[in-house]
Amino acid sequence: MRRYLVTGTAGFIGYHLAERLLGRGDQVVGVDNINDYYDVRLKHARLERLSRHANHRFEKVDLADRAALTRVFEEARPEVVVNLAAQAGVRYSLTNPHAYVQSNLVGFVNVLEACRHHAVEHLVYASSSSVYGANTTTPFSVHDNVDHPLSLYAASKKANELMAHTYSHLYRLPTTGLRFFTVYGPWGRPDMAMFLFTKAILEGRPIDVFNNGDMQRDFTYIDDIVEGVVRTADHVATPNPGWSGAAPDPGTSNAPYRLYNIGNNSPVQLMRLIGLIESELGMEARKNFLPMQPGDVPATYADVDALVEDVGFKPSTPLEVGVRRFVAWYREYHGV
Repeated sequence: MRRYLVTGTAGFIGYHLAERLLGRGDQVVGVDNINDYYDVRLKHARLERLSRHANHRFEKVDLADRAALTRVFEEARPEVVVNLAAQAGVRYSLTNPHAYVQSNLVGFVNVLEACRHHAVEHLVYASSSSVYGANTTTPFSVHDNVDHPLSLYAASKKANELMAHTYSHLYRLPTTGLRFFTVYGPWGRPDMAMFLFTKAILEGRPIDVFNNGDMQRDFTYIDDIVEGVVRTADHVATPNPGWSGAAPDPGTSNAPYRLYNIGNNSPVQLMRLIGLIESELGMEARKNFLPMQPGDVPATYADVDALVEDVGFKPSTPLEVGVRRFVAWYREYHGV
């Protein structure tokens, strides 16, 4: 039994990760501020399911509240911390930038400080495929330079990676950053395409299709994401003995610091996703074709070689399977 502290357990990935850890016998203290970025009823429904586990305890705490977070660390004494709490969303960052500073920057440095002062053995944290920004060489590799973000959200995630490296270097705190690629599945976020499309089609409303449908995404099923998180959390970050400051590798370090992509390694055209949802629903979508949105990118594609090499795992759930499971959950949860 291991003691985990998981931030963002009312969220999509945090909920699923907590379920997985509790299922294998670990103790989990969950932290979330339950903000209203999307319908809090879904967040409370996830937490209600977690409350059925004897080894789960929930603390409603904002990461930006340093005193409250410190108290949680003092009481929980976690061996491993997985930081999944963040202000998410590329488009939302265009209109609400301060939310990202408080949650993703102030909150993250509070997590780093708490890990440093409470002898945490390993910090795993969510980064994002959005850090690749203006990069056009695909598949995206953790060994690529990522200094050209296209949104404040992406910049905040890149900043998390830099901040984590500093703590790995100065305090030898092992840190692992995970760049997630377009996560979907049951209990998913209502602001994501799959949820938005399914809801609109069932309600007979048109769906917004950006860049006139000429978009590719490396859709990654939630079970694959969780498997990647668990495996990397169990594989404590170590220094790369071959790392050189003369030719620095961005994905590793001479400090205990690692970065991994977790993506399906199989980009899919947006129109194909829409077709699969239409097929599962037995309904055709009314499509509102729109130009590319500021801060967005036309394609994402994950190189997962580092993940395979270090922890022996490669996401593989076919989109057809994942969409079927998501639509089935959506119908059951909403009584459609």
